[in-house]
Amino acid sequence: MTPFLEVIGLRKQFSSQSAVGPVAFHVEEGEFLSLLGPSGCGKTTTLRCIAGFAQPTAGDIRIQGRSILPVPPHRRDIGLVFQNYALFPHLSAFENVAFGLRLRHLPDSELVQRATEALEVVGLSGYVARFPGELSGGQQQRVALARSLVLRPRLLLLDEPLSNLDTKMRVLMRGEIRRLQQQVGITTIYVTHDQTEALALSDRVAVMNQGVVCQIATPREIYNRPATPFVANFIGESNLLPGRVHGGHGTSMVSLDGIDLRSGEDPPAWLGPGREAMVLLRPERIRLAEPTDAVNAFGARVREATYLGEDVHLVVELDSGLRLTAIIESLLDRDPAVGERLRLAVAPSDVHLIQPDRQP
Repeated sequence: MTPFLEVIGLRKQFSSQSAVGPVAFHVEEGEFLSLLGPSGCGKTTTLRCIAGFAQPTAGDIRIQGRSILPVPPHRRDIGLVFQNYALFPHLSAFENVAFGLRLRHLPDSELVQRATEALEVVGLSGYVARFPGELSGGQQQRVALARSLVLRPRLLLLDEPLSNLDTKMRVLMRGEIRRLQQQVGITTIYVTHDQTEALALSDRVAVMNQGVVCQIATPREIYNRPATPFVANFIGESNLLPGRVHGGHGTSMVSLDGIDLRSGEDPPAWLGPGREAMVLLRPERIRLAEPTDAVNAFGARVREATYLGEDVHLVVELDSGLRLTAIIESLLDRDPAVGERLRLAVAPSDVHLIQPDRQP
């Protein structure tokens, strides 16, 4: 079955040193996909090519199997929500939402009904007469969403829409965006550099770096099984450490500075005895060892301890001098102190091996 949206071998050349691509991914109908990555990685350029504001140097973009490259932006039936909202300051919330409908010369009765319903969907039915300057940042963002949704586009593109909001409002609005997307059922592509937003909102996440997609997968897969060292470091806190595989071919045993760890994953094709591997240990998956722990248990000394209420963030040092970060649950009576020696453990399922030379 043909995906709703296909980006095929997309390239955008700016200069001999600056380019995006090749980028390839697809989005199913009704899916929420985030393009996640640092500034300059190519995510906004990719979005602009889909919207029609930038012409690709090579490749194709198809919706329901048909190329949209020859179609001008205003005829692609795509809704856009920008970082700065782009509301008309001299128009009320209602008139901002109704603006696109007026350009389509809808009958007044239908225009009023659709604009009113769109404002109700975003929870602003009581703010129809207010101007943008009389609305909070979150309310302005809702007006921008309503203005896009009222046109009933087949695809919604959002470019860093929450970056101008404070932390509390960002959390509230990302929940609203996800609720609205699921309620309306619209296919959505969301550009962000904020990993928390991408993980919280998306059905799948495409992590980008240096103009290409490093990995595209569900949020859980991206976090627990990153495909490259870049993805592992970019998503969440990580201990990403050099190790060496030992044992028979295809084994999942790895030596980490003299400590033998077993991975519970199926051995990847590149893994073999003597091979180097990057070992990913998420800090929150490292725990205080139980007396019965015989696998993946090791000793370490506390070098830093930061109490953060529910958790204690530790920097521990192995006998070899290698340092790890661990996040453990705070104890009721006394937490580990600087200089104290601990016995720690990690489950085999939480030991992830990454090919060290895999790029970008």
